[in-house]
Amino acid sequence: MNHEQAKNIHLSEILDKINCKPARTSGNDVYYLAPWRNERTASLHVNTHKNVWFDHGIGEGGGVIKFVCKYLESSGVDHTEADARRWVKNMFEGIIFIAPVKLPATSTDDRKLIITHVQDIERPALIQYLESRGIPLSVAKPYLKEVYVHNKESKKSIFALGFKNDKSGYEIRNAFFKGSAKPKYLTFIRGLIPKPEGIHIFEGWPDYLTAIIRKRNGQRFKDDTIVLNSLSNLKKATPYIKGYGYRIAYTWMHNDEPGKAATTSLDNFFKTEENLLHKPMNKEYAPYKDMNAFHMVKLGL
Repeated sequence: MNHEQAKNIHLSEILDKINCKPARTSGNDVYYLAPWRNERTASLHVNTHKNVWFDHGIGEGGGVIKFVCKYLESSGVDHTEADARRWVKNMFEGIIFIAPVKLPATSTDDRKLIITHVQDIERPALIQYLESRGIPLSVAKPYLKEVYVHNKESKKSIFALGFKNDKSGYEIRNAFFKGSAKPKYLTFIRGLIPKPEGIHIFEGWPDYLTAIIRKRNGQRFKDDTIVLNSLSNLKKATPYIKGYGYRIAYTWMHNDEPGKAATTSLDNFFKTEENLLHKPMNKEYAPYKDMNAFHMVKLGL
């Protein structure tokens, strides 16, 4: 296992492997009792979003390799970088991770946003926004809610469409705003048939809803679906796919550089699964950026 592969493993998974459980959690910030000394107050801080750690008790921190080196040193064994990589390989042998995709920086700070109320979609402005994207309310209702969002910094509140993820966070959109309320995570949608042979992977919910409109008359796929909600969640899709027995993976990534990189990254991962065929779908909506953009042009919107 090389340095790049090792550093992409979640620190939380490493801590779990050494039976070190969280003492408290606040969003992306998780605190542990440091595994290299006895203490009563959790001083080891792990940021799960950045995958970095800092021990406030000793004033040291870093990434995965430095953490493992520190842990091995405290265990009285060799603790060079090569030793750390070997330890990680032994602990995680056979676990394949999807390589992350470099994304452009965004100005939205998800930590500022709080969902204050969730209900069925009623606001005409939200219904109009869906229609402007070529998505009927009848198709959207099973997946989207009307959410009220408060910004802790600006003290302002808005209403928007909310798409819930598997960690109870929300992707938030209206005609003027796009963001998310933590925690950031993907959404898994079970297909119509048990143990299906296929899995569909989308970047966001507009493309997923568009695809089922155009391919399934608004009904969900017979196969399973993963909506990533962000390419930053790409490697979180691994446990949903690895070893499940899917025979075909349909990827609906955007026709831009991050989307192309994600398609390549997924393709490399799929090759590690026995008899899993990868079928990129992005040629169906080229030269447009994504499925929804293609759909809107076809509808004359």
